[in-house]
Amino acid sequence: MRWFAEWLDSHAWSTALHESLHMYPIVESTHVLSLMVFVGTLFIVDFRLMGIAFRNMPVSELTSRILPWTTLGFVVIVSTGLMLFYAIPVRTYHSIWFRFKVVLIVAAGINAWLFHRRMKKKPVVWNDDPVPPLHVRASAAASVLVWSGVIICGRMIAYNWFDCDKQQPGWVQFLAGCVPEDLIH
Repeated sequence: MRWFAEWLDSHAWSTALHESLHMYPIVESTHVLSLMVFVGTLFIVDFRLMGIAFRNMPVSELTSRILPWTTLGFVVIVSTGLMLFYAIPVRTYHSIWFRFKVVLIVAAGINAWLFHRRMKKKPVVWNDDPVPPLHVRASAAASVLVWSGVIICGRMIAYNWFDCDKQQPGWVQFLAGCVPEDLIH
């Protein structure tokens, strides 16, 4: 994967985006704002599924109103996230926070897939219940926790505490995939 990050980094557009006075901040701000839309609407649904909020509203009614916004937010954060990776590919690739973030995003995807798979197998009889069954509440709670972790890891990517050019313990170098300088050239 490092070769891919280096290949992206060799493109003039990658450098231009990273060094742009206006474009990089616009992409980064759009990423954060669309993340607010995505996570905000997702948490509304998750809180309903946990029985914490909107208890008098059927789940199907809430999701039909909210999920289009969730989907829009997700499409924009993926697009801008890819652009942010493209702008600084090698450093981002070696960020342990980026790696944790990717693992958490995969975990969130698996959680969502398992939830929807289970819902397709059984008819939803708890649509109007103020407090859904335990497995639904557990999946929603997992969603909130995992996406909170994604946000924290995403925020930490901006800091360079664990960059490969810094003196680090061996386990950090391993997790970040750092390659010793003498092996690069």
